[in-house]
Amino acid sequence: MLMTTFAGLFVNKQVAHAEQTYTIGVVDTFAPFEIQNKQGTYTGKNPGIEPEMIRMIAKHEHFKYQYKIMSFNAILQAMQSGQIDAGMGGMSVTDERKATIDFSTSYYKDGIVMAVGKNSKITKMSQLKGKTVDVKSGSAGALYAESIKDKYGFKIKYFTTSNAMWNDVKSGNGAATFDDGPVLQYGIRNGMPLKIVTKQINATPIAIGFKKGQNKELQAKINDGIKWMQKTGRMQKLIDKYTKGSGTKTESSKDRTIFGLIKNNRKALLTGLWETIELTIIGSLCALAFGLVLGVMGIAEGKFWKGLSSTIIYIFRGIPMMVLAFFIYIGLPNLTGQKIPLFTAGVLTLMLDEGAYVGAIVRGGFEAVDVGQWEAARSLGLPYSKALVKVIAPQGLKIMVPSLVNQLIITLKDTSILSAIGVMELTQTGTVIIARNMEGFKMWLIIAVMYMIIITLLTWLSNYVQKRMEA
Repeated sequence: MLMTTFAGLFVNKQVAHAEQTYTIGVVDTFAPFEIQNKQGTYTGKNPGIEPEMIRMIAKHEHFKYQYKIMSFNAILQAMQSGQIDAGMGGMSVTDERKATIDFSTSYYKDGIVMAVGKNSKITKMSQLKGKTVDVKSGSAGALYAESIKDKYGFKIKYFTTSNAMWNDVKSGNGAATFDDGPVLQYGIRNGMPLKIVTKQINATPIAIGFKKGQNKELQAKINDGIKWMQKTGRMQKLIDKYTKGSGTKTESSKDRTIFGLIKNNRKALLTGLWETIELTIIGSLCALAFGLVLGVMGIAEGKFWKGLSSTIIYIFRGIPMMVLAFFIYIGLPNLTGQKIPLFTAGVLTLMLDEGAYVGAIVRGGFEAVDVGQWEAARSLGLPYSKALVKVIAPQGLKIMVPSLVNQLIITLKDTSILSAIGVMELTQTGTVIIARNMEGFKMWLIIAVMYMIIITLLTWLSNYVQKRMEA
């Protein structure tokens, strides 16, 4: 008996030791498939269809996992660049995607529906002629809209989240939207004033995605897990839980007040705020160091260094920050074969983008110092480096300070752009919270006030530093 127990413990220890941890990309806003809790994670009783499915499968198939939360488009690109091992977000299996993505066994079949504003008179697609239809970029709804837009004569406007798309239709800017049936039904149940006017169209299988030809072991485990859940009835029970409403309870009216929203989401908001502050501080310090080098090169003796500085500044000021973020996080791993951590990619983006502007500010500050100061320093026998450090830099710094602090404020606001690659800073946190409660106006007001408080503090700091330097 003792030997049997010991052997069992030994086997269990071996299994636990052998468990591998996989990185799974999960879409930030796509209830009921993904429903983040108040902490911005997928733990708890009702994390959505796919996180709960993965949790059950991982336990059954003996593997561990961690999530990377990002937009749907970012998941597709991160999967293809090898930054994640798998991706999920109510992903439809299409012929186009099969060319670059391997799919698990399908666990659900989902159809597209058309929705319009609650008071809209549109009831069929033929009434869309000349109007604008809102879709989520890369989604099955977008693919369907693109396939029929010429037939019905409408224009398409693209969004990155369902909530932003729905609010555009709600406000009357978009005439209609195409989205997954269960997703729209969830939004309407949670207070979004839209109405569905068509039956489900173009039903397609839903599955987990993998990079083409890669991660076969994880794919096999997930396939086995899906088959096990289907065979035992667990899958249907799980789907019914979310699509029939028992797993998607709405918040009370008390929770939807501004103070209620702050109270219920304070941990997620503070976490997003801290991520924003961290990115701002570390990104600004790196940008300052990079910009200082560019600025010094810009006034160096010799055309080579001046030309190199001007070229680097021109390149990174010319590339949109979002493009740069995607290139660093998604593009570089394709070239190097090495994954780049999300936070590191964010800092590098800020360093290169903001550093180029800092370089121009530093160069301009040095050049604004009267040329006679250079001549006086050199006539005293000071070498170039000492003349720069002892004479020019202190005077140039006084000129630069207002612009540098202003650039710090811009860096703070620019961290919001990093939400495109999945960085959970303050703006992305707000997007995720809104996807759960549909309170767009109130949540964006809260986020705006938080940004204003930080910017006001930075402005006060700027004024204090300027006064101290002038004293």
